[in-house]
Amino acid sequence: MGAALGHAGLARRTSLGMSTLVIANNLPDVDVAVFATSTLAVSFRRGWTHGVLAQAALPVALTVAMLAYDRFIVRRRSTARGASRGAGAAKAGELLLLSCIGVLAHVFMDVMNTYGVRLLMPFSGQWFYGDALFVVDPWMYLLLGGGWWLARRREATGVGSPSRPARIGVAVAVIYMLVMLGSNSVARLVVREGLVRAGRSESTAFMVTPVPVNPFRREVVVDVGDRYEKGVVLFEPWPRFRPSGFGIDKGLSDPGIQAALTTPRARAFLTWARFPFAAVDPSTAPPSIWINDYRYANTGASGWSAVRIR
Repeated sequence: MGAALGHAGLARRTSLGMSTLVIANNLPDVDVAVFATSTLAVSFRRGWTHGVLAQAALPVALTVAMLAYDRFIVRRRSTARGASRGAGAAKAGELLLLSCIGVLAHVFMDVMNTYGVRLLMPFSGQWFYGDALFVVDPWMYLLLGGGWWLARRREATGVGSPSRPARIGVAVAVIYMLVMLGSNSVARLVVREGLVRAGRSESTAFMVTPVPVNPFRREVVVDVGDRYEKGVVLFEPWPRFRPSGFGIDKGLSDPGIQAALTTPRARAFLTWARFPFAAVDPSTAPPSIWINDYRYANTGASGWSAVRIR
C-alpha cells in the first residue's frame, strides 16, 4: 500500500516521500520484536503499536527521523558532490502528512480482518474486527502490487502518465475493501435471520469471515453454548446461509482444563482469543493441554494459533 500510494503521486510531495510512505505503512508492525522475548505474541501484537497513542506518536517519530536523515546524511552527501545545500530538502509538513497516511492505512487494513486491532490502546484493550478481508488477501496484493509494478515500468521506460496504474490499483483496492465490508454486513444479517429461524437467540455470538481467494464465500463460526458450529454463506448471487454440519466442543468446563486456564500463559492467550477452545493430548505423559481459537484451527493442537498451557 505504501509503495502504491507513493507511485500514485504522493511520493512527489517531498524528497524522501517514497521511503517515508513505505516505512510508515510498515511501522506499526514494529511489535514483531515480541517474538524475540518470552511474551506470548498474540497477547501483545496489534496493541500498543496500533492503538490511538501510537497512531499519533509514530508519524511524529518517523518525521523526526527522516528529517535527521535528510539533514545529516542526504544533504551532506549532496554538499560533498557540489550540490546546493538547500536543494531538494525534505519538507517537514509533507513528511508528517505522508507518515500519518502510511500509519493509518496500515491500521485500517489490519482492522478489516478477523485478527483485529486494539484501537484504543493503551487506554483500553478492547478488540475491533472488520471481518471483511482475509488476513493475506491475494486480490489486495494483485491490485496494489500490480499498480506499483506497472507504474515503475512506465517510469523506467518514460511512458506518459506513469502514476496512472498505481492510482487505478489503489482506487480499485479501496472499492474492493468497501464492497467486502458492505457484503459482510449483508452476510451477517442473513446469518442472524437464519439462526433466529433455527430457534437461536438474537444475542447468539457468531463471526462471518472471508476465505482465501473466493470473495463470494464466507465462513461462519457460531457460539452455541458448550460448542462452536461452522457454517457458510454463499453469494449465488444473493447471500444464502448454510450450516456445515460440524463443529467442536469448547472443552473449557472440564475441571482439569479450568485449572490450566488460570496459568499466566492461558490468561494471556484468552485476552486475544475470540472463540477459544481447549483439548487434551493423551499421547504425551502426562497428557498435555492445548488452547486454541476456532477462527484459525479445527483441532486442539493444530495450526499456528495453538498454545500449550500445561
